[in-house]
Amino acid sequence: MKKYHKIQSIFRREREHNKVIIGAYTLPEFEYLQNNVWRFDEKLDGINLRVQFDHDATVRAFQGRTDNAQLPVHIVEKLEETFPLKKLVDYFGCSACLYGEGIGRGIEKVGKYISKDTAFILFDVKIGKYWLRRMDVIEIANRLKIKHSDEIGKGTLAEAVEMTRNGFKSQWGDFIAEGLVLRPELPLQGRTCGRIITKIKYKDF
Repeated sequence: MKKYHKIQSIFRREREHNKVIIGAYTLPEFEYLQNNVWRFDEKLDGINLRVQFDHDATVRAFQGRTDNAQLPVHIVEKLEETFPLKKLVDYFGCSACLYGEGIGRGIEKVGKYISKDTAFILFDVKIGKYWLRRMDVIEIANRLKIKHSDEIGKGTLAEAVEMTRNGFKSQWGDFIAEGLVLRPELPLQGRTCGRIITKIKYKDF
């Protein structure tokens, strides 16, 4: 299974207090694109999950961000319930990998997103070597009747940083969101860093 790539933070950190250094970009691509329009998604404080489906309809596998990650039994059971093999066979005509965030009971502290259940929140889909467009990811989520990450705004990287520094209410409850995941409005790839995607967290400040 193809693990999800690391999402690079926007800024480097100072060692003493582990806080970000505003303006000290971790990649030259971020600095170059800082004034472009970026898409803001709420960053969830959960567990990274993958659902792999092979075109021959014989393999359906569940995994965390790495192949060695051990998933709790109740999360595997929830994934089996959410993604029955027949549903995947009926929808996909080729191999695919669905990437999402697991939230809820037994995952984040005190189950702040969902207190008595768990859920898979879809945020990316890869078919072959292609990452699907956002509209296609949303369509897949709707067809499979699962939740997907929602865009909560657009703007420059400076606007994303200010929004996160001030703190904003989560879409999932009455608490401050963990932060933002940011992608250029037009998906891009760097020379060495792969997809252009970054993040900023409330606790970074």
